[in-house]
Formats: sequence, C-alpha cells, structure tokens
Amino acid sequence: MKVNFFNQTNQNIREYEKVIKNVFKTIELKKEFNIIFVDLAEIQRINKEFRHIDKPTDVISFALCDDEEYDKNQKELGDIFICIEKAFAQAAEYGHSKEREFAFLAVHGYLHLCGFDHQTKEEEKIMFEKQDEILNKAGITR
Repeated sequence: MKVNFFNQTNQNIREYEKVIKNVFKTIELKKEFNIIFVDLAEIQRINKEFRHIDKPTDVISFALCDDEEYDKNQKELGDIFICIEKAFAQAAEYGHSKEREFAFLAVHGYLHLCGFDHQTKEEEKIMFEKQDEILNKAGITR
C-alpha cells in the first residue's frame, strides 16, 4: 500500500505521517491514495463546495470511483483530506494521543475510499468494526 502525503499547512506533520504509514503497512492491498493535510478554512471550503455544509469537519474522502462499476484492479483509490486543527482538538476532547486521532481519521477516510459508509446503523457497525480491527492490528488503541 502506498500513501502519498501532501501538507498544505505550516504545521510539521512528519510524526503523524510516520504513524499513518505504519497503520497502512498492516493492510495487504496493492493500492495507492493521497492524504492531504489542510487547515480549518480549507476543510470548510471543501465541505461547503462538495457537501453543501458550511462548517469545518475533520476528514473528507473523495474516491476516484464510487459507483457499482468500480474496477477492483484500479491502482489508485482517491484523496483523503484531514484537518490538522480538528485532529488536535478531537484528540484532546476524546482524551487520546494526536497520533491515535490522525491514525483514526486516516483509516476512516480510507474505508470511505473503499466503499464503506455509516449512513445507517448497520453500515456504521460494519465500518466501525473494520476501523477498530485495522487500528488494533497496528497497535493503535484508545
């Protein structure tokens, strides 16, 4: 699995990149995707433009192909945008490390790229169990 990182902020995010890379080493897919770190203003702009919600969020994913015709052999999955300020705030709010929050947001975004969702209770249960499975396998716990 190859993760490409892009930092559109002035924050040093190397330690979070390292944690995220280690999480995705536990997944044996031959896929590639991008993680783009952004600030509050940029994530709000993206959220407003693409989801019509005019407020910042923590993570937004854009799959290259999100319909039934998805080519399972496709090498690239898409892009995950993670808001650094939201990640910092949520780590403090939930009482765990920043590293765990960045790993969680990356896995959450990745699962969206893979077609998982949490619109219904049943979907949420499946997706959140998969998140926990990936994070636990990587040794990232609450």
